[in-house]
Amino acid sequence: MNDFTGQRALITGASSGIGAAFADELARRGADLVLVARSQDKLTALADRLAPLHGVDVHVVTVDLAAPDAGERLAAETTARGLQIDVLVNNAGFATHGLFADSDRARIAEQVALNVGAVVDLTGRFLPAMLERGRGAVINVASTAAFQPLPYMAVYGATKAFVLSYSEALWAETRDSGVDVLALCPGATQTSFFDVVGTDAASVGKRQTPQQVVATGLHALARRRPSAISGRANALLAKLPRLFPRAVSVKVAGRSLRPATAT
Repeated sequence: MNDFTGQRALITGASSGIGAAFADELARRGADLVLVARSQDKLTALADRLAPLHGVDVHVVTVDLAAPDAGERLAAETTARGLQIDVLVNNAGFATHGLFADSDRARIAEQVALNVGAVVDLTGRFLPAMLERGRGAVINVASTAAFQPLPYMAVYGATKAFVLSYSEALWAETRDSGVDVLALCPGATQTSFFDVVGTDAASVGKRQTPQQVVATGLHALARRRPSAISGRANALLAKLPRLFPRAVSVKVAGRSLRPATAT
């Protein structure tokens, strides 16, 4: 899995951050790309840089994956262009921060649709063909948030717990098929993630670079692991909740993430 020459990777949330880093590294390893996000300009600029730099074929598809028909439209577009997807990187996602009772219902629904619905939908659309060919890979970007409930980021933590559980289950289902499934769990990373969240209070520990996260993911994929936590400190933090009663772990997390305005 170190050489992706002759394979095509579809990457969601590819316009920046971890998604863009995956695009960079997979292109460097010879993969053709399908870059997916909402930002046409950013995707086009990335494609224009990577295609001549690495001599790979790069397609851009602009779509809002939180929309109900997004998966269907994306799959139809790849079919219309004759693009076989060998590697799927489900990276698109976002978080909100604050009291759930005060949250915007539409924004919460969008978060679930993108963080969970799009992951399941796209995996369901592209995994069967990989299984028929007897080769391929699915990387679902979860988070260290998956390992315990997160007060004030309740929905985000729950969506990432879903992604982790779902991905590890698929890993077991496909482990003898030639197709690898990985849940990649980054901690705080140097991306625009916290700009979208709207606060740095959601950032715990030293932030890794997107390139470090991608390196962890591809290393784990090559070793056919079901999941991987990026960074030793993050791996330790993810294990700590197992050592304490759940009520204690949730209270500690709540104190760490509590908004300054919460009462």
